[in-house]
Amino acid sequence: MNENLTKIQAFNAMCKFLEMYYSRTLSDDVGSLLGDLQMITDGETANPAAWHDWNQAVVEVLNDRLQSSNNFRT
Repeated sequence: MNENLTKIQAFNAMCKFLEMYYSRTLSDDVGSLLGDLQMITDGETANPAAWHDWNQAVVEVLNDRLQSSNNFRT
C-alpha cells in the first residue's frame, strides 16, 4: 500500500473520516462542515474559504514535519 497521498487524496480521506464520524454522531457542526467541504463542479469546495483553510493546514503540517526532522539533525 502506498502511504504517500496527494493533497487531494488526503483531502478526500479527511472528508471520508468526517462522513463516518457524522454517520455515528449526526453532529450538526460536522454536517455543516461537510457541506462546506463538498466539491462543486468547478473543482472548488462549496465554501472557498474551506479549501483555503485546508491548504493552510497542509502547509503547516508540512512545515511542522520539516521542523521536526531538522531538530533531529542538530
